[in-house]
Amino acid sequence: MLDIRLIREKPDFVRERLATRGSGDEGKIDEVLRVDTERRKTETALQQLNADRKKLSREIGGKKSRGEATDELEQRVRQIAEEIADLNARAAAAEDEQNNLLLQIANLPHESVPTGEDPSANRVVRTWGEKPGLNEPADHVALGARLNLFDLERAAKLSGSGFICFTGAGAKLERALINFMIDLHTREHDYIEISPPFLVRRDCMIGTTQLPKFEADMYGLEDNQLFLAPTAEVPLTNFHREEILAVADLPKKFVAYTPCFRREAGAAGRETRGIIRVHQFDKVELVKITTPEKSYDELESLTADAERVLQMLGLHYRVLELCTGDLGFGSAKTYDIEVWSPGQNAFLEVSSCSNFEGFQARRMHLRFKDRDGKNRFCHTLNGSGLALPRLFAALIENYQQPDGSVRLPEKLQPYFGAERIGMTNVEEMTK
Repeated sequence: MLDIRLIREKPDFVRERLATRGSGDEGKIDEVLRVDTERRKTETALQQLNADRKKLSREIGGKKSRGEATDELEQRVRQIAEEIADLNARAAAAEDEQNNLLLQIANLPHESVPTGEDPSANRVVRTWGEKPGLNEPADHVALGARLNLFDLERAAKLSGSGFICFTGAGAKLERALINFMIDLHTREHDYIEISPPFLVRRDCMIGTTQLPKFEADMYGLEDNQLFLAPTAEVPLTNFHREEILAVADLPKKFVAYTPCFRREAGAAGRETRGIIRVHQFDKVELVKITTPEKSYDELESLTADAERVLQMLGLHYRVLELCTGDLGFGSAKTYDIEVWSPGQNAFLEVSSCSNFEGFQARRMHLRFKDRDGKNRFCHTLNGSGLALPRLFAALIENYQQPDGSVRLPEKLQPYFGAERIGMTNVEEMTK
């Protein structure tokens, strides 16, 4: 959430930055300030009453020691106690109201983020590689059916539409990609591997900004006090919640594989055909916890770590810098990495690398002690490294061969155990 002191001291600046998002959050600032003023007045009154009660208690003690009557003073102390109880309730209600308002206001875009209303204003930062020279390429749905890589009809029988059941060589390829990415990020990029729970508590979802804004998109249990993780970002970023870290131990760098669960699978159309948009998908996630001074350097390196996956797989991609109107709710700056899909004749997002600055850390009370001994909020970052199954779809489309097989990138072959997926592999795996 935003720092209330920043809102209090620079309300016009906050309104101006929020207005660039186009979401209308700037209109909520006046209400935040009104509640903040009420809360502070109540707390000031509480301080005065507590001081008065302490003073009267000393007077009562002195009178009693001298054998003097204290009935009137004791009556006043009881009245003050009632007033304090009332003000405590009002202060708690005002604090809850203020926090609820702050939880619904998006992060401020970083000053370097391009201003724009929608994705058309996103900026291409760089591209890598070349599109493959394919004549009338088959899409991943046709390739998957031909090679028995996944079964969408039976997945629908098991769980409904928007789910995938990988089969045979497809299941093996999915696992090979996950293992390849985990090994790359732990061995070459020095991330610490975590295998977290797939269920997370409500306060963790609030900490990483999925709640309260996107609650309708989540799979909740136990009256929405426990949720299926929509991304490993949630358990990884919350791993040190409510802790004070030593500056010498930063940055923290975590990587994890988890399935991800989201109700929203997009509107009907080309994007929902096959395995492009689904309710459950696998993802390797990267998370960093660092200091404010280094967080934007860490964003660049995190993005490079995610890009390295596509480079090693030899897949053409581009990196976009998102404009203010396309930023995620909690992000201050985001790079999207999009891989080329010949079958879709389009780029598909496989990673979104974001710096949240102190927005998430303030929600989860995640701080570090700097070299001067001062407790400060950490900056948190995350990005997919990478997300499946779009990577799966792009890979088989880019590496399809004239004979109907799929040749695998050299770096992936040791993980899969073969150079290609063809009918021979399919027949062996389906016996």
